[in-house]
Amino acid sequence: MKKVFKALTIAGSDSGGGAGIQADLKTFQELGVFGMSALTAVTAQNTLGVQGVYPLSVEAVNEQIDSVATDLKPNAVKTGMLFSSEIIHAVSEKMAMHQLENIVVDPVMIAKGGAPLLQQEAVSALRTHLLPLATVVTPNIPEAEVIADMKIHNLADRETAARKIFALGVKNVVIKGGHGEEEQAVDLLYDGSDFSFFKSKRFETRHTHGTGCTFAAAITAELAAGKEVKEAVRTAKTFIEAAIQDELGIGQGHGPTNHWAYRQKL
Repeated sequence: MKKVFKALTIAGSDSGGGAGIQADLKTFQELGVFGMSALTAVTAQNTLGVQGVYPLSVEAVNEQIDSVATDLKPNAVKTGMLFSSEIIHAVSEKMAMHQLENIVVDPVMIAKGGAPLLQQEAVSALRTHLLPLATVVTPNIPEAEVIADMKIHNLADRETAARKIFALGVKNVVIKGGHGEEEQAVDLLYDGSDFSFFKSKRFETRHTHGTGCTFAAAITAELAAGKEVKEAVRTAKTFIEAAIQDELGIGQGHGPTNHWAYRQKL
């Protein structure tokens, strides 16, 4: 029988299709992994911004995770927009109960257009309940500043923040470099002992909606397929670089990335 790798995304829906579970499922598919989902919220959004956020009940989130975990046990799990401390608590408990592994936490806090996607009181729950379960956490620089409770001005600060986040119980910390000021976009991976750096060109484009979701989803897919963390991050970096470079050019604002660009380059 053919070996099928499976990945579960626990996140919000993006009606514009560029981020959230839509981006995750597209990425899983492109990397040869069967995708499943548990919705935490429905958003009304497009490339111009977020017009509405409608959280689901904790019961609805719990039942979705139970349904998937008891029948289609995922090889890896990604979390995205969890929105509230109650949902973070519930998701953390379900992950422990079902003994889910290869957990990738994308600590989604703010949309590209500036709309908050994580309530302020949920940050503490993220730190204390979810991050200790994480195999990989993938904050951008502003998110890393919140989690590590410090300002990040340069690469040395990023290393300090990675150590502080690792101390919360995460196995591997990836701080993305898209918001950095270096000539290249430098992503940093810290495994508790060593730093690895993944560099790529910067592209002048406004079509970057969903880059964080897509990057974390690519890591998740690779972990689901049995890859080691460092290899998974390297593939994710290549995947998102292709998705940004080969832009679709749709939408009037922050357009989505091209999820099939990586496959077309192979």
